[in-house]
Amino acid sequence: MLSSSDEAAALVSGAREFGSSLNDGLAERDRLGEFDRSLWLRCADFGILGLPIPERYGGSEQEVPTIAGALEGLGYGCRDNGLLFALGAQLWSVELPLLLLGTEEQRERYLPRLVDGSIIGAHAVTEPEAGSDAFSLRTTARQDGDHWILDGAKTFITSAPVADVFLVVATIDPALGSRGLTAFLVDRDTEGLTVGLPFEKMGLRTSTISEVFLSGCRVPAAQLLGRPGGGSAVFGVAMEWERLLILAPALGTMRRQLEECVRYARSRRQFGTPIGKQPAVAGKLVDMQLRLETSQLLVYRGAARKQEGKRLTYEPSQVKLHVSESWVQTSMDALQLHGGSGYMVELGVERDLRDALASRIYSGTSEIQRLLIAGFLGL
Repeated sequence: MLSSSDEAAALVSGAREFGSSLNDGLAERDRLGEFDRSLWLRCADFGILGLPIPERYGGSEQEVPTIAGALEGLGYGCRDNGLLFALGAQLWSVELPLLLLGTEEQRERYLPRLVDGSIIGAHAVTEPEAGSDAFSLRTTARQDGDHWILDGAKTFITSAPVADVFLVVATIDPALGSRGLTAFLVDRDTEGLTVGLPFEKMGLRTSTISEVFLSGCRVPAAQLLGRPGGGSAVFGVAMEWERLLILAPALGTMRRQLEECVRYARSRRQFGTPIGKQPAVAGKLVDMQLRLETSQLLVYRGAARKQEGKRLTYEPSQVKLHVSESWVQTSMDALQLHGGSGYMVELGVERDLRDALASRIYSGTSEIQRLLIAGFLGL
């Protein structure tokens, strides 16, 4: 764990500088929809995948606000939003549930390799008929001696085409609803598990995604994560951490977008004056700044409360809702401000918008976040 605020600041600034070294060839990777494992390994070497993980498993166990700061710095320097998203998906929906709910044997087996990048993890919960309503999933698990047999299909699974281990959520009895959910760690080479072809996506194209099929998939009982019927706790841990921090890199992205737009508004002249002097343009820039700062306040407030051990209720949903909607609107404003050049692929402005749009869908849609927050208001 960091011993001083100076070391924390050095990590944050170092992450920004490191992030800027990850952009070579991005336009081509985005065009082809390619995941670059060498960049993944570089992020692991820098320590990104070990930020919340104790040293005994190869991590550095940073404080939560420091993790948020490091990810914000990484997002400022790195323009590869697909890579940033894939890193977050493993951190918050695979590593944290494993750390907090796994057995010591499971943690020792998987965490060091997840942290050093030698294996990649994927969280497999979403199904064709169970997206926002995750508790209605149909993948089943039945016990057979010292094994469990899994049958079902998962879809839209981030990193599935390149994953080495899957955190699969199934049900031991659909009639039990959330009380039937059960989680398993399933290695890729387990008989009965197959991975579909990668989907082609609108954005986040450097993060690969596909279906996962389970047919008579025989999993040792030692691979049960938590207890039978305890899958909702696994899912809850994943969603709390993911909603709180998966968009921390977007804070850096939005800051970079704002700075680039301000520079452009100062240099671009129309009707004899910089366009930044036009009230409509100046207003967009002010709105971009307000969205950035309110997003930062929500993220760092939630991170501080998490570090203090306080119970989070609606905060992760607030963060997910506000930051995702802010990132989308800021990306739209950046494109509009740049006009025709912003619409061209070469500049990269349109890529941020394509990437941002997915943030209103993954980890619970904006509509679901509003329902969750409304529930805490007593509605």
